[in-house]
Amino acid sequence: MTAPGSILVVQTAFVGDVILALPLLQLLHEKFPESMITAVTIPAAEELLANHPAVGRVMVYDKRGADRGMRGLMRMASRLRAAGIEVALIPHRSFRSALLCRLAGIPVRIGFDTSAGRFLLTQSVRYVSTDHEIQRNLALAVPLGVSSPGIRFPRLCPSEADRLAVDAFMRGCFGPDSVLQTPPCIAVAPGSVWNTKRWPESKFTSLIRSLLDEGWHVVLVGGEADRALCSRLGAAARDTHLADASGRFSLLESADILGRCAALVSNDSAPVHLAVAMRVPVVAIFGPTLPSFGFAPPGPGDRVVETPGLWCRPCSIHGGRRCPTGTFDCMNRISAERVRNETLALLAGKSDRPS
Repeated sequence: MTAPGSILVVQTAFVGDVILALPLLQLLHEKFPESMITAVTIPAAEELLANHPAVGRVMVYDKRGADRGMRGLMRMASRLRAAGIEVALIPHRSFRSALLCRLAGIPVRIGFDTSAGRFLLTQSVRYVSTDHEIQRNLALAVPLGVSSPGIRFPRLCPSEADRLAVDAFMRGCFGPDSVLQTPPCIAVAPGSVWNTKRWPESKFTSLIRSLLDEGWHVVLVGGEADRALCSRLGAAARDTHLADASGRFSLLESADILGRCAALVSNDSAPVHLAVAMRVPVVAIFGPTLPSFGFAPPGPGDRVVETPGLWCRPCSIHGGRRCPTGTFDCMNRISAERVRNETLALLAGKSDRPS
């Protein structure tokens, strides 16, 4: 088809979902370099896209704040209508996202056949539950005559200011030489929005101690909500080779920190996707959810640690506030020694990451 003059991608779910939509944005920019590519996203993800070379314009939809409710939806639709968007690709399968594009009068609206608002689309694409989320998102470009078999990796672009902020942090934690040559670091992300996605704190403590004993430096990463947890883990380790970066940095600064590490150990949460975008190998700990849902780290050396064979697993799509059986077997049966061994095996045999 003729290259659209303007293309919109709508993803207003979680930060991790926005990162997983980046390969679609990158593909669109590659195939339609003259098109204005606009991304609609949540406030928390704005900075990830603000200086990305594949995104010409970012429009923030604060659906839980200033743009809450029908009035906010109409306001956002009015902004999109004024932008003159020709084509909308909608990875987010919510009714609200489809309605937004319909109210904006966008002539071509492409989303998944499982979208709650599929009747508002002009064309639907099959949602293949066995594919990785990146592959599913890329499939939305097929109606535009663009295909990209296999996995493409997201890319994040920390700025010079981001790098300088991380330089100062590394210098303060590990000494002046750490800026010139990053010490052998492993990042650990112990948090998650969902309680049942959190590997127990005591197991993270044991893991961190064992990694420090192996001679590694450890950097704790996470958001503001993870500061108390990371503070306790840091206090339990009491080691000068451990640094706590939780709640101190923006998403792109955090991405730059991950980019300096040899690996990340994380729950199934946003840091996994940040690390993938920075080409850092990942050991991901999966409890109530399954890698087959399509959100596991897709790198060639990445590893998933889980407890297979439980009758109760998966217990939900995202994880929940509490274990429905009261046992928390999916996480409790994963030992610190097992995660340590997976991490060291990954580091011993890690292959080059795709560029």
